[in-house]
Amino acid sequence: MSRYAVDPLTALQAKEQAQKLAFAPIAFQAAQSLRELGILAVLDAAGPPGLSAQQIAERSGVSEYGAKVLLDMGLSALVVTQDGDNYVLARLGHFLLHDAMTRVNMDFTADVCYRAMSHLTETIRSGRPEGLREFGDWPTIYEGLSRLPEKARKSWFDFDHFYSDKAFPELLQRIFAERPKTIVDIGGNTGKWSLQCCAHDEDVHMTIVDLPRQLALALDNAREHGFEARIQGHPMNILDDSQPLPGEADIWWMSQFLDCFSPMEILRILRRIRAAMRPDASVYILELFWDRQHFEAAAYSLNATSLYFTCLANGNSRFYHSKDMLDIVEEAGFVVAEQVDDIGLGHTLLRLRAG
Repeated sequence: MSRYAVDPLTALQAKEQAQKLAFAPIAFQAAQSLRELGILAVLDAAGPPGLSAQQIAERSGVSEYGAKVLLDMGLSALVVTQDGDNYVLARLGHFLLHDAMTRVNMDFTADVCYRAMSHLTETIRSGRPEGLREFGDWPTIYEGLSRLPEKARKSWFDFDHFYSDKAFPELLQRIFAERPKTIVDIGGNTGKWSLQCCAHDEDVHMTIVDLPRQLALALDNAREHGFEARIQGHPMNILDDSQPLPGEADIWWMSQFLDCFSPMEILRILRRIRAAMRPDASVYILELFWDRQHFEAAAYSLNATSLYFTCLANGNSRFYHSKDMLDIVEEAGFVVAEQVDDIGLGHTLLRLRAG
């Protein structure tokens, strides 16, 4: 039975959770400030005895008023505990400070999503990424990635790479078991996957397909790593049917790419690949499906990130339920030759063959 089939809360618990949800943005900002102002680090260094508000203020350089008002919210948010007059770092506070995944997620939310989310209702009504106006006048975020403010751009790429990079070692073994000589990397982003492939196999040649501005960054990275002879670019908008796909390849690769599109757009993309590929070629799709996650926190994170796609990316994409994606794959004329869950931090790898 689905974990969502039964309401787990009593009426009293539901009302309590409703209040926490009502003030959730404030709790988030308090946690972010506790970290950014060094208060969590000061408590971490102090260890189990903790510190008084005055001591924390002195060691962090924050006023005693500022430290105390944040710490009191930290008590309610379970970030810190209190022992007499001393505040002590709680387990949750430890993870806010030290856990890489938590840091990446919080920075992405704070620097990329936070202000944009105030436009969510408008976005749902219009079907356009209305939150994107917080950064620039682009139809989607992908045209503007290279022009985002430095802090937002760093947080965006850190978030994107954190999840994909963890999967690379296993993926390289699986992909190169086919001994491919040519791979088309669609939506290659900064070129990290293509760089990994070239470092793994000295004979493989890569073609990165992406928007011109993003592709320029990927090719700069290829030159910087000495792979310019084996990594070439193919600038195009994958949704523009007048722009042809590159030539034949042994493998067509899409990593965290199709979640950037609506179902009908995914169908168009897969049909284009189906028409361009050789009959013996393989298509690999690496995606995060919210229903394939072992932990509720992972499903929660993916469903929250779907609203980033809604409000900022393009207004009509998301992290999908696996059945929705598999239905599109079948409609596009593919059969699933292999499906592997739990790669990296919850990815699913689909290997497709022409049906």
